[in-house]
Amino acid sequence: MTFLEFIFYVLAGIAIVGALMMITVKNPVKATLWLVLSFIATAGVWLTAQAEFLGLVLILVYVGALMVLFLFVVMMIDINIAEIKENFTDYLPIGVLASVAILAMLYMVVGPSHFGLDKYATPEGFSADYSNTRVIAIPLYTEHVYAFILAAVLLLVGIVAAITLVLGRRSTTFVLHQDIDKQVKVQAKDRFKMVKMDSVVEKDVVKDASKVEEDKS
Repeated sequence: MTFLEFIFYVLAGIAIVGALMMITVKNPVKATLWLVLSFIATAGVWLTAQAEFLGLVLILVYVGALMVLFLFVVMMIDINIAEIKENFTDYLPIGVLASVAILAMLYMVVGPSHFGLDKYATPEGFSADYSNTRVIAIPLYTEHVYAFILAAVLLLVGIVAAITLVLGRRSTTFVLHQDIDKQVKVQAKDRFKMVKMDSVVEKDVVKDASKVEEDKS
């Protein structure tokens, strides 16, 4: 086993452990942090496969932006863990059957009979002037541009749905709503008011403190 293969297996193991912990921990915030660890390990796996652009994008976009957004959304939603666990056992058989079906399909698609060195030759190393950014960008913005735009729209829908969940579950007394028409029509005289006040002479704090010390002595 080469050093690169050792690093690959270590990062793959960390990614699997992070994914398992994400779906087993009880705290949703901790689950999000475990998912961040899984993303970072997956980015390392991509780096070992000479996909530097994908690895850096995974860290910058998912870990640096989207996961921070998800973390704030999880905190805003204020999930009630006890309420979620009430009917957990009712859906447990369906969850087990779905998990077995997904694992079976994964084994059929990416099992040892379809992948391996006997099926695919060892990938050749690229030269120093090779740019995987260009190789990804050209088909992404030409052949798959509609899928790229659709993914952006789905992310926007997810953000709007999270905000709707927050506003719908909380009482109106704790949710601040904006009146855009009122904000546009506001004038300076309605927002700024001059108030006249009589001057007040503050007491000499030093003299009062000295008097207190004299009284104590």
